[in-house]
Amino acid sequence: MRAHHIMTKDLVAVTPHTTIEEAAKIMLQMHISGLPVIDDAGNLVGVVSESDFLRRSEIGTGRRHAAWLKFFMGPGRAAAEFVHERGRKVADVMTKQVVSVQEDTDLSELIDLMEKNGIKRVPVMRDKTPVGIVTRTNVLQAVASLVHEIPDPTADEEHIRARITRAVNGTDWCPIGFEVNVRNGVVHLHGLVTTDEARQAAIVAAENTSGVKEVHDHLCFVDTYSGFYVESPEDIKAAG
Repeated sequence: MRAHHIMTKDLVAVTPHTTIEEAAKIMLQMHISGLPVIDDAGNLVGVVSESDFLRRSEIGTGRRHAAWLKFFMGPGRAAAEFVHERGRKVADVMTKQVVSVQEDTDLSELIDLMEKNGIKRVPVMRDKTPVGIVTRTNVLQAVASLVHEIPDPTADEEHIRARITRAVNGTDWCPIGFEVNVRNGVVHLHGLVTTDEARQAAIVAAENTSGVKEVHDHLCFVDTYSGFYVESPEDIKAAG
């Protein structure tokens, strides 16, 4: 899956000359948390987001620094803060160093960029022209759409068992004596785990296998030091 598959194509943008008030109203009306900033030539020159409105003189949230800190900040830093807190145009508050991707960028690479830079939106470019934007909402929509995937015609019992076994075997957390039984899409997992995380990982591996309708956990916990042994929570509940 690539950026152009999930991006919002109807790009809502502002210019560097758009007023702060107008940009804030657009974000509220469109229910969005950020806007790309495009100049008169159609070039992406920045991004303005909710965080750019946190420190504003109108609402009394401008930064207050101790006298000794102002000395170390220098006049340049103080002047920049003044512009950001009192500027009237988007150009005064926008983030100019924009992280963007091309429309054929792989989705995994895009997500890596979002996590690495701590950002919620990434403009999508066709060469140097912005053609869309990917936000965390777009990613969430992509995850939700997986529910509508076309069923796998090869998801018979033997294929399901083999795929789960292949996904789990060889991992650092593979249960001891791991076995998979499948009947009519219902999976039963057997073996020994030494951590709750390993149990959950095995269940997730099964749930992510095409054709699986239901997963039953029969994985028993064993303490490798004491030999303490406990049946799975599901089996304990069934026995009670």
